[in-house]
Order: sequence, then C-alpha cells, then structure tokens
Amino acid sequence: MKSVYVVFFLFVVASFSAFAQQTCMTEASIKALDAKWEEMNLKPDPEFFKNQLAENFVWVHNHASMVDTKAGAIKRAETQAANGTSNTRSRVQSDVKVAITGNVAIVTGFTVVDRGPTPTRYHFMRTYAEIDGKCLLVGNHTMAIPEEE
Repeated sequence: MKSVYVVFFLFVVASFSAFAQQTCMTEASIKALDAKWEEMNLKPDPEFFKNQLAENFVWVHNHASMVDTKAGAIKRAETQAANGTSNTRSRVQSDVKVAITGNVAIVTGFTVVDRGPTPTRYHFMRTYAEIDGKCLLVGNHTMAIPEEE
C-alpha cells in the first residue's frame, strides 16, 4: 500500500513540475514575444495581433498623439499587409529588461525606428499578462526621445 502512495506522490510532483515549466511567464519567453512584437510591426501579420493582443489592449503613442486599441492595431496591420508594406524600414531593440510579478511582466527598453528621413529612438514600456495560460500584450507606451542639440 505504501508503494501506491509513493507512486501517487511522485506523479503529483512530476505533474506540478511539468505545469510550472509550461508557463509563458519567463524572462526568455517574454523577451522572445516582445521581439516578435517588434518584428510584426515591421512586417505586419494581422493574425499575430489578433492572437497576441488582449481584448482590452491599449497603445499610447508618443505624447498621447494617438491611442490604439486591439481593433485599431489589427486594422493597421491588415491595411499594411494588403499594401505589402509598412512605412517602416527597420526596428532595432536595445537594453530590453523584463520584470515579472506573478502573472504580469513589464518590459522596458529602447527601439530605434527608421521611417526616414532619420531614425527615431523610442523608449518603450509594455505590459504582458498571462491569461488562460497564454501571455498577451495588454498595454504599450512609446515615447520618442528628442535628439540632443
């Protein structure tokens, strides 16, 4: 009878360990998801935005010059995909940092966006939340950094 309990205990521990390892809320997976966000803003794929943005997603652009919702981000991606292009030549991230608390991750860093005539450097802060076992982008705030004079 003891062996049944031991086997059951080992099964529970193994199941818990497997579940714990399956979370998307790790620094590596969040950084990869955030890099994919940058890539999909360069080469828009509407399906990515449909699947990776939370229903209540909000993107506050530079100095609140524009605020996007999930529907707005998807529509822009659909338009750009239909045109076969975005208006961006490149997007390069740097100094990306991830802070995870429970089921929420905050990602900060810089992105240099080249839309011509000269690239613009943005500071960003994005919020990801694990919802039903999937990490979704809930909020994005971007702020252009003025060029030094």
